[in-house]
Amino acid sequence: MSSKPLTYADAGVDLSAWKDTKKRIGNLVQSTYNDKVVGKFGQFSGLYDISWLKDYAKPILVSSVDGVGTKLKIAYATGVHDTVGEDIVNHCVDDILVMGAKPLFFLDYIGTGVLSPEVTEQFMKGLTRACKNADCVLIGGETAEMPGIYNKGEYDIAGTIIGVVDEERIIDGSTICPKDVVIGLRSSGLHTNGYSLARKIVTEVDNREYSDVFSETGKTFGEELLYPHRSYSPLLALMKKGIIKGCAHITGGGFQENIDRVLPQTCDAVIDTKTWKPQPIFSYLQEKGLVDNDEMYRTFNMGIGMVVIVDQKQSETVCNAKELQPFEPTLIGEIKEGSGIVEMKY
Repeated sequence: MSSKPLTYADAGVDLSAWKDTKKRIGNLVQSTYNDKVVGKFGQFSGLYDISWLKDYAKPILVSSVDGVGTKLKIAYATGVHDTVGEDIVNHCVDDILVMGAKPLFFLDYIGTGVLSPEVTEQFMKGLTRACKNADCVLIGGETAEMPGIYNKGEYDIAGTIIGVVDEERIIDGSTICPKDVVIGLRSSGLHTNGYSLARKIVTEVDNREYSDVFSETGKTFGEELLYPHRSYSPLLALMKKGIIKGCAHITGGGFQENIDRVLPQTCDAVIDTKTWKPQPIFSYLQEKGLVDNDEMYRTFNMGIGMVVIVDQKQSETVCNAKELQPFEPTLIGEIKEGSGIVEMKY
């Protein structure tokens, strides 16, 4: 029997840490607000004015939820937490972008064993930075301190995004046909997929530390592996012109299991991997891990984070679009008659 009255802190939940955290992140969250936000930071629910959607003929809400996966293990090890905040937003932005949707607002979840106001502030700096870049409001979230669930210094994050697209502008791949072309947009690195394999190769197979320098680039392995997931939101400008037939976010499952999600059952996509060169980190992982091509292109994005499918006559327009130049658009494949599969040419 306890000899003194117990508190919540004695059980591992420090309410004063949450108060400190709330104070630290309040201004960051409010920095994402626009005139559609109703109410203020700290309320029980987020309020968002949708009366302006009358500008749409038939507005369709588009939603997605995702996490960052074991990339978080590298954030724990290096003490760098802002980039995973960007990851969670940009991954979700890209997931609704492929449908032609513009992001409206975002909600985040952080679960941890012991709440660190400093770490949470770092994470929120990256998250709110990404929200502002995507013109997306961070309207709400949850921070849960759960002793015994997570190891010391560890946390998990998840995000939910809500966007909107006019029904007539939904991009679903239904108009894709033979002789269309596939254009790839460059990734910044691994983005948020394949990290269980990548970490095994770096730390177990090659016995490297994240602080070791990757000789190919002069960056540390930690820096190479923590590059933020890119947002491809500039694609919206081309989507509004109606020239994008299909779009695939290259995430878990790689090329084979993402491009096929937008193909009609009468078409195949043929991807020529010789049309671009993956970043050095991918070559390193393949060489050290003795990973075969099919496994690499199914596990990682291999330097292409987004693909768009357009009429062959529009390929030059897309590749030369000024909005897309930071992504180095490259013709990487074509559509042919088939049964809805993705054929990889190495």
